Amino acid sequence: MRSDTIREGAARAPHRSLLHAMGWDRDTTGRPVIGIANSYSELIPGHLHLRQVAQAVREGIWSEGGVACEFGTIGVCDGLAMGHPGMKYSLPSRDLIADSVEIVAQAHGLDGLVLVVNCDKIVPGMLMAAARLDIPSVLISGGPMLAGTFGGKAIGLDAVFEAVGRHASGRMSDADLARMECGACPGPGSCAGLFTANTMNCLAEALGLALPGNGTIPAVSADRIILARAAGRAAVHAVRTSLSPRKIMTRAAFLNAVALDMALGGSTNTALHLPAIASSAGVPLSLDDFDALSAQVPHLCSLAPSGPFHMQDLHAAGGVPAVLKVLEGLGKVDGSAMTASGAPLRESFASAPGPDGKFISFPGSPYHKEGGLAVLKGNLAPEGSIVKKAAVDPGMLVHEGPARVFDSEEAAQEAIIGRRIRPGDVVVIRYEGPRGGPGMREMLSPTATLAGIGLDKDVALITDGRFSGASRGASIGHITPEAAAGGPLGVVREGDRIRVDIPGKRLDLLVSDSELQGRLAAFRPRRTETGSALLESYAARVGPASRGAVAERRSSP
Repeated sequence: MRSDTIREGAARAPHRSLLHAMGWDRDTTGRPVIGIANSYSELIPGHLHLRQVAQAVREGIWSEGGVACEFGTIGVCDGLAMGHPGMKYSLPSRDLIADSVEIVAQAHGLDGLVLVVNCDKIVPGMLMAAARLDIPSVLISGGPMLAGTFGGKAIGLDAVFEAVGRHASGRMSDADLARMECGACPGPGSCAGLFTANTMNCLAEALGLALPGNGTIPAVSADRIILARAAGRAAVHAVRTSLSPRKIMTRAAFLNAVALDMALGGSTNTALHLPAIASSAGVPLSLDDFDALSAQVPHLCSLAPSGPFHMQDLHAAGGVPAVLKVLEGLGKVDGSAMTASGAPLRESFASAPGPDGKFISFPGSPYHKEGGLAVLKGNLAPEGSIVKKAAVDPGMLVHEGPARVFDSEEAAQEAIIGRRIRPGDVVVIRYEGPRGGPGMREMLSPTATLAGIGLDKDVALITDGRFSGASRGASIGHITPEAAAGGPLGVVREGDRIRVDIPGKRLDLLVSDSELQGRLAAFRPRRTETGSALLESYAARVGPASRGAVAERRSSP
């Protein structure tokens, strides 16, 4: 065992002395040491209850004969970081989280890990660490928040962001805005719709590193605590059977996750996170895989922001196992893929209910015949871009209009709030990519404001940045190469005609090839000054969004 390197032999007497200082005794000898990487925080509502989840994990580890050792990681609440420069730090935090878990696990010789997570970058960061380390690991999330209510309807945080636009346009009173903001988020958990956090927690089930129910059991449910204990036990069992992440997170597992993503209609951020995790596991995964499965897998669930339902509704209908069962029946999921439970994925959904036709549609009558995400290429996105097709109004699937060009989110938001965007426009936000931002900010504020003032069915928004999982409308992100890397987005001029063709999977600037090449030859990208050593370092080494925005490692000289 790895932990024996700090516990066994006369030369390790000093090490055992330090362990004794923490209350370890001879009874721990030979037991697997399981690290609990806990992202608990009093700054993130999705993480506020993770001490209780981690305690249940601890109980599971000890009951199975392991030694539980908890340590912390950082985390950023994307909702609180949204719409201001703090969002530049969200995506970089993914790499810092992965690095911190790797550092602790390697420095202390841990035998295994339980990753206690919930929100946005924390989930992929932890999974990247597990893939890098390849020591037995199980992921357990804190679970989704229950939906709130307003005006007798179930709502989530996305409704509050959109209410800002309605309020700005005079369509919502101060009193109603105040009532909504106090009613949308009733308690702890990751925000109630199929936004990035809940998407990733669901995909972790398909990847095999999380137990069934991880993505949908509500945060406040007793079943969440029961699942956490089971995760602790599973981690000890995985150590004893040498079941490590790279035996689980194979290419088949990643394709299972992409297929589930398409069926659920998940966040566009999965096109960043799954390739990044796959890269850490040494598994090839590209936007072409998303594109191929999008054409093959039907969209089966209509969850917010693209539909009226929330995570608690999906859970009541059977959760991820019920969706995986449908997908295996369609031949789109490999049920033989191994999971952290020690059993093949098929066993996790063997007893799942069939689709109910509402929360999980029948495969013969899906919400959409193709998957919830679409990859667009063209002369504006030679290496690809991504759109949440399931959240686009049918009338905006094909759109052509004049470019309204902005070099930052703030400039675009000011124009939207100031009612300077007109029906038919194509809003271009550039220099918000991984390098140009730096940090590739999520931009829920512009998309939600457009929806709130009633322009989401008339205006497209394209960017080399990215969108929150709560965004809806014709919002095309991750345009690669980004403007800061010399991409074509950087040479778009005010008033240029842009054509968005989601069914045709095209995103094009309507100028001649010679005109475009001439502009690119003369183009010199501008540099974003941040005043931050961390962001400058990130910008210098981050890779393109089309490959997961993974921080590139320096090769040996």
